[in-house]
Amino acid sequence: MNIGTLDIHHDASRACPQECLDVPRTFPSDGFKLLDSLEKVEEEDWDWYSAEAYYPVRIGDTFQSRYQIVGKLGYGAHSTAWLSRDLHAHRFVALKACERGSPSAERELAAYQQLESLTTEYLGALVIRQLLDSFTIRAFGHEYRCMVHEPLGMSVEILQHLMPNQQLSEDALSSKMVHTDLQASNIHFRVGDDSIFDDFAEAEMDNPIPRKVDGDRVIYESRGLKMPKKTGPPVLCDFGEARLGRSSYTDDIQPYVYRAPEVILDIPWSYEVDIWNVGVMIWDLFEGRHLFRARGPNGARSSEYHLAEMVAILGLPPAEYLRRTPTSRKYFDDHGAWKAAAVVPETSLETIETRLSGDNKAAFLAFVRKMLLWCPERRYTARQLLDDSWLNS
Repeated sequence: MNIGTLDIHHDASRACPQECLDVPRTFPSDGFKLLDSLEKVEEEDWDWYSAEAYYPVRIGDTFQSRYQIVGKLGYGAHSTAWLSRDLHAHRFVALKACERGSPSAERELAAYQQLESLTTEYLGALVIRQLLDSFTIRAFGHEYRCMVHEPLGMSVEILQHLMPNQQLSEDALSSKMVHTDLQASNIHFRVGDDSIFDDFAEAEMDNPIPRKVDGDRVIYESRGLKMPKKTGPPVLCDFGEARLGRSSYTDDIQPYVYRAPEVILDIPWSYEVDIWNVGVMIWDLFEGRHLFRARGPNGARSSEYHLAEMVAILGLPPAEYLRRTPTSRKYFDDHGAWKAAAVVPETSLETIETRLSGDNKAAFLAFVRKMLLWCPERRYTARQLLDDSWLNS
């Protein structure tokens, strides 16, 4: 493949004597299913996909004379992820190849750099995925950021789908989830059994993954990892939407069903949106369904119907809160009453929570209500939530 001038800039120097290097493997060049060139494969399904925006990673490629690509683990909105062999450290790593010019890649790198500056006594570092290395590929007149991490196992989202009724247990949530990310797909479990990575590599040798060839580019299907015999603790991944350095922001963020009311109402937001996110996510994982649908009768996303659901669960917002934004006038009258066309559902947390009873149910709902409050400054902080009776029961 002609890739033009290739220049790789390394951000973290970790030298290794030549005699300690593993030997790169030669992967099969045939024996795989060739997909239809007109078929969209994985990341190509994104509406914003542009082939030129993604560096054309190939199985067998070696970057930095160190990281050899073994196979494709998956893809995200602005990146692809690859299991790789670290030829220097004799281990497997996950290499994230980011879309060129992606703001999320730079935000994520900045977030990891800030996290690295924290002291080792910071307990939260134990549940955050570590950045092992980063470098930049310069090719085709562009720059492509790459990040290297420890490889991880299944996500909480996948675990949820494996559970009966897609519900996680109370024990799993109370012991794990308060320390985690804001959506289940960004929480992965560490792997206590590295043999699954060896199995992944051997599977690519014996049964190469299907792929599509489009000119000089190859688009691969992802290969799933086996279930490890031993699973480690959960870790927080993907800091591409992290914000640093200011006390408040106004840009549109968060997965749609997890959006905090201040985001919907164009009120400057800060760290408290994370607390709202965690509250809704814990409910969704425990109950096996979304607390808020955030969709109108036609199935389309709707801020109006989302807010109507919030009014049903939380009651009307304080008048002072509504005065923070002119956007509130679209949904509430001058006295703070709901005026929008969407009907406020007749429901409550008590009626839609069906798994618990008695004191245990009351404690769980009290825990959730500490996070789901209109006014962000009234939401409990993460440290306060750690002392909650339900979480520690």
